Amino acid sequence: MTSHSESPLRLLEPARLVPLIEIAHVEDAAPLARAFVSAGLRTLEIALRTKNAPHAIAEIRAHAPEAIVGAGNVMTPHDLHLAREAGARFALSPGSTPALLDAAASMDDFPFVPGVATASELMFAMSKGFHVVKFFPAAGLGGPATLRSMGSAFPHARFVPTGGTSEEDLDAWLAQPNVVAVGGSWLAPREDIARRDWDAIRRRAEAAVARHRALRA
Repeated sequence: MTSHSESPLRLLEPARLVPLIEIAHVEDAAPLARAFVSAGLRTLEIALRTKNAPHAIAEIRAHAPEAIVGAGNVMTPHDLHLAREAGARFALSPGSTPALLDAAASMDDFPFVPGVATASELMFAMSKGFHVVKFFPAAGLGGPATLRSMGSAFPHARFVPTGGTSEEDLDAWLAQPNVVAVGGSWLAPREDIARRDWDAIRRRAEAAVARHRALRA
């Protein structure tokens, strides 16, 4: 694998479970991150879906330094630069374009995980040196069975499934040898964030961590 793959693997493989978080209010960023860290989930993906997302990333870096915070929903080279300037440790995209992959390849010190949905998209990403990819939308594309099939044709590819994943299918995803980590928005529901119910988020994260550890035992 190329260096484009080694850095994401070092970050994501130990995590195995990555909360996908949408933050509208900057003041929610640090307590939310601390709730996940206290539950044992340090690697977080903050989606660039709100105007305050870059500020939330910076806030987490400043006030929840134990968290390993990345930027998600990166669509353009501008998003990629914005994520790095905000202090993100890595970035992920739900898809990939030639411009985005070329920009990411030129930023060799900034780990990037492009998104794929098909074998052709995976082949294109791999041709650019990206062997660790986001599989999106994972549930709608056939679930773990699809990645099982992908594994035989692409033995060097590694996947981060996101999109429709849930606590119920976590075991099935993590059982796939080509899955590096699973991304999940179910770990931080919008309604819990709106209520600032950090305890509910922490308890849900603790349950997911316990389930994952039981699977590994």
